[in-house]
Amino acid sequence: MNLETPRKFRAFVEQSYQVAANFFRPISRKYDLAEHTYPVELDMLASLMEGMNEAGGTEVGAGQLRRESGGESGVRNGSNMATVLGLTELCWGDVGLALTIPRQGLGNSAISAVATDDQRKRFAGKWASMAITEPEAGSDSAAIRTTARQDGDHWVLNGQKIYVTAGERCDAVVVWATLDPKLGRAAIKSFVVEKGTPGMTVVGLEKKLGIRASDTATIAFEECRIPRDNILGSPEIDTEKSFAGVMQTFDNTRPVVAAMAIGVARASLDLTRELLAKEGVEARYESAAFNQSAAGAELLRMEAELEAARRLTLRAAWMADNGKPNSMEASMARAKAGRVANAITLRCVELCGSAGYAERELLEKWARDSKILDIFEGTQQIQLLVVSRRLLGKSSSELR
Repeated sequence: MNLETPRKFRAFVEQSYQVAANFFRPISRKYDLAEHTYPVELDMLASLMEGMNEAGGTEVGAGQLRRESGGESGVRNGSNMATVLGLTELCWGDVGLALTIPRQGLGNSAISAVATDDQRKRFAGKWASMAITEPEAGSDSAAIRTTARQDGDHWVLNGQKIYVTAGERCDAVVVWATLDPKLGRAAIKSFVVEKGTPGMTVVGLEKKLGIRASDTATIAFEECRIPRDNILGSPEIDTEKSFAGVMQTFDNTRPVVAAMAIGVARASLDLTRELLAKEGVEARYESAAFNQSAAGAELLRMEAELEAARRLTLRAAWMADNGKPNSMEASMARAKAGRVANAITLRCVELCGSAGYAERELLEKWARDSKILDIFEGTQQIQLLVVSRRLLGKSSSELR
């Protein structure tokens, strides 16, 4: 692996860092305390990102993620790598704000990954969230009970979705629903439901531990009718590989969540080094861990863990850009980064004592924010299951 940032992305990465430092950080605490208040400052940032893409510059953001075709010689660094590098910097500033940038929702990733060219044109410019989890269907996607039935030129959706990120603020929702509950995963498809469609109702917003700048909604669907061509992918049920198209979204988005975890963990490490240095405690890179203070040795250990997670994440994004199957690598990156971010942010709070626990610093906020990064897009346990199945060549029914 070439561990340097690709030359064509360096200006963009620096811009992302400047946004994080000068735009996100100053309003981070404001929107942590004012949960469910929309950060209007983000409208301008979203327009800038779209302007970059339309001008033919670096393609970035959830709406640009897609798997490239394989078979090309050489090395390609594309939208997946750019988005991972950019989000690492943005989440160094604030995870919740990064999650609520308009038109950069996880639903945009799904549309980009599996939609037809016509659908991409129709839904261009819309902010799309993703609705998967249900009250009785979390990590086990086969347990989804939201249904979709065809009625003439429409699909009719019935069910309820919870924990929908940006569910109130978005323009559309990509909904996972089953065509036949008896057929399990094979019958699950994704549908684009635009806001304002009769039968779709936002019924509540969650109060959360972290990422409070981002809204998290419960959405109900009752005889909700959408056009027949709002299904993403084929309406045919293929018991051999039907679910693969829906799951392909995760192969692109799990490295993105890993990048978010890396960003918030790096923020905690950076500030902890700064606070400890003021007290005369520093990590000495020329000395072995056992030859320096306990706090210094702990900083070295956390840096090593974070670097391992970062390299796994870059590998998974690179594979997506180069058309290589990366389901296992995406889950490895997401599992490692999520766990590392939780551990680092909490340990930084401990190392900094009252400065880490009080609201005068952002360390306690980052510890709260990091927890979700080991839960959504599949919990730690689900990621380990995916990796185990790939390594052992077992199906989900064989290895549960």
